[in-house]
Amino acid sequence: MSQQVRVAVFRPDDDRMRDAVELLDSLGAIAVPDPMLAVEPTDATPESAAYVVLTSKTGVELLSEKGWDPGDATLVCIGPSTAAVARDAGWTVDIVPEEYTSAGLVERLRGEVSGATVEVARSDHGSDVLLDGLRDAGADVHETVLYRLVRPEGTGQSAVMAAGGELEGVCFSSSLTVENFLDAAEERGVRDEAVAGLNRIVVGVIGPPTRETAESHGIDVDVVPDDADFEQLACAVVEAAAPTYHE
Repeated sequence: MSQQVRVAVFRPDDDRMRDAVELLDSLGAIAVPDPMLAVEPTDATPESAAYVVLTSKTGVELLSEKGWDPGDATLVCIGPSTAAVARDAGWTVDIVPEEYTSAGLVERLRGEVSGATVEVARSDHGSDVLLDGLRDAGADVHETVLYRLVRPEGTGQSAVMAAGGELEGVCFSSSLTVENFLDAAEERGVRDEAVAGLNRIVVGVIGPPTRETAESHGIDVDVVPDDADFEQLACAVVEAAAPTYHE
């Protein structure tokens, strides 16, 4: 690569951020870590139901640490990474949709949940698409908030760098990372400049909902991976941001 590509990532400051930094390094890019999310557990556990839907690795890890298990429920995971952590916890995963989104979950479950109890266990920022879609399909739906997602203090260096032309790419891994990035930019007095800066570089988002959020704030989106997978997102952003020739 003829010049180094600087890519901002906004994952929580745990193994997800460490993995993101290692991944970008392996791709020959320079990671700019700026955690836009922190996890605050609620200590809640799912109610008993015929179906239990888990939408994140974080949720699985919190429940596993508390010793919860799905029992006789049909366990549904939003995607393969969540399912892998659930299996590591010793649980049997019964259903993973073809499309790893709330809409994909609704589509997969629509034909079999009429009249059934469905427990959705997730963060406090989950999409209404899932709850509304399952209710429309005739399910008796209950939601348990396992954790809250908050913006850590001191974030926003990436917004300053975007405003100053010091980044080549960004990886937004959820709608909330977009909103928190903009809030951090506002706090630092560079929101308009940061958005303008983003629109001069490669902006990658993890899926259609995040794309909609970014575009609603005037951010042009360049990269959306086929699957809602961070590794695919990072690879695509680096590829798009890299110079057209390699040394």
